[in-house]
Amino acid sequence: MALRSRPAPALALLAVSFTVLVLLFVLAGVKMPDAFVYRAEGAAVAHGRDLYGFEVTEGRLPATYPPFAALLFLPTAWLPAPALKALFVLVNAVLLAWLVQLSARLAGHRLAWTGPGLPLLCTATALALWLEPVFQTFAYGQINLALACLVLWDLTRPAGARGRGAAIGVAAGIKLTPGLFAVYLLLRGRRREAATALAACAATVALGALALPAATVTYWTRLVVDTDRVGKAWIIDNQALQGLVARALHTPAPGAAWLLPAVALGAAGLWLAGRTDREPWGVLLTGLTALLVSPISWSHHWVWCVPLIAVLLADGHRTWAVLTWLCFTARTMWLVPRDGDLDLHLLWWQQPLAAPYALLTCALLAAAARRAGTGPKPRPTRSRRSLSSPSAVRPRP
Repeated sequence: MALRSRPAPALALLAVSFTVLVLLFVLAGVKMPDAFVYRAEGAAVAHGRDLYGFEVTEGRLPATYPPFAALLFLPTAWLPAPALKALFVLVNAVLLAWLVQLSARLAGHRLAWTGPGLPLLCTATALALWLEPVFQTFAYGQINLALACLVLWDLTRPAGARGRGAAIGVAAGIKLTPGLFAVYLLLRGRRREAATALAACAATVALGALALPAATVTYWTRLVVDTDRVGKAWIIDNQALQGLVARALHTPAPGAAWLLPAVALGAAGLWLAGRTDREPWGVLLTGLTALLVSPISWSHHWVWCVPLIAVLLADGHRTWAVLTWLCFTARTMWLVPRDGDLDLHLLWWQQPLAAPYALLTCALLAAAARRAGTGPKPRPTRSRRSLSSPSAVRPRP
């Protein structure tokens, strides 16, 4: 009997997958440090303390997001540690299932928790849990799944839906990287949606300024460009281009050797995203380009691997889908020497193992550029139909 008509095994697989995750976390004593940074941000708001003046957890982690994000974390301020951890696991579990649904929608398919799509949705969610970026998002208590869901939900809403673009603006107000999707909307000729995204982002800044004026001035005049506050860009946790270049050149400050290629790749990625005649690939190219050229993209930021695999499968590229799944499951970056500053002294053959996500994105951009050279230029999409038809921590949130 086909999998579609037998939901019980898929539900069992989903239950076993999450049970194993929880047991691993309990036995390993996973600390979810980023969740405690978020709770400290909420506490700073609740008690009127300096939002950017504290450091918490063993890693002495500070707040690094705009003030608006701290307002969203306010409800966590009064949660004890066990409840905080349980909350992040539960919320991220729901968000992962939603991300799988949205990824299927992006790829042109519909999955639901009822009906014939249930077994596939359960199976895909159970397997996606063990992709390294997803697993690390759970382990750190991160919000990457929430940001990806906001962006994908917005981009896969029906054409002409009220407020389309606003969720992208809110995501950018929480963490700046999703703001690149506003540029993508402009390149696709969707000016109203781009304007809505920018207006929503501006509203988050205004709300943060009203509630936390001093923190707003501090963040937007100084901390917004202080990447050293976020963490060391050269460690293997950073899967962005800057991390790759720093490790390859054995220098903690690659300077122009990183910045110039980042500008070129960023422009190329956005141009390709705006040009492609397959809008799902435009979305993916934008998301992956944003991660590639950002100064720091920790490995757990790369949850965009979920929609990437979904679109590859939907387009019939099964071999590439399997290779991509292996890339995001193998965890090769954790196999190379990384204690102290060993990240800067890797041998030549260790370099690809230390930067799999950045290299894969470069390969995808190259493939997109090759296709763009032979494919037709797309029309603006304003009138198109909807897309919907481990506890030792070095990185910082």
